[in-house]
Amino acid sequence: MSPTLLWGLAGFALVSSITPGPNNLMLMASGANFGLKRTLPHMAGVSLGFGLMVLLLGLGMAGLFAVAPWLYDVIRWGGAAYLVFLAYRIAVSSSVGQGKTGAKPMTFLQAAAFQWVNPKAWAMAVGAVAAYAPTDHLAANVALVAFIFMIVNAPSVSIWAAFGVGVRRWLDRPAALRAFNLTMAALLLLSLAPMLTSHAPAPEHSRSSKPS
Repeated sequence: MSPTLLWGLAGFALVSSITPGPNNLMLMASGANFGLKRTLPHMAGVSLGFGLMVLLLGLGMAGLFAVAPWLYDVIRWGGAAYLVFLAYRIAVSSSVGQGKTGAKPMTFLQAAAFQWVNPKAWAMAVGAVAAYAPTDHLAANVALVAFIFMIVNAPSVSIWAAFGVGVRRWLDRPAALRAFNLTMAALLLLSLAPMLTSHAPAPEHSRSSKPS
């Protein structure tokens, strides 16, 4: 991969990782409700889970959806249902640190698995592999794309969790926390729009060759 392509990839990774989306909204809500320490597994699951997703997609999993497009629809609608559930959990959290509903921060495995039903993660992963993984030495280039994303993604998601921690002191009043959580839940539901209008990724063999 050329230096020019590498810098382009780093820029794409930064912009796509730090802009609002389901992961970042949930991390901000988790930071506000549970603090930074208890949100660390969630943060690690996002970064490492997304890196694995890029790797698997780049190595040919996208072709599976060309053979069985219905599988993508199952994932898409299952993901929509799960996002609604997560939005509900955020909305009903009623106190900082420990909600009356027994809400807990997302675990590492839950956060990693969530990438597969996250519409923004799909767009980022497919776009990164298609644009920044030259077909020459494809496996090595895909691994590099996944690695760059993990490096850039970690501090990006940390900013959102830290912002949640920063507003934590303003949420000691039940009414303020309630309003914050309802806003986060509403924004999470709005993030469903890309998922419900998306289509299955193009198969690997349909991509044009990219410059190395």
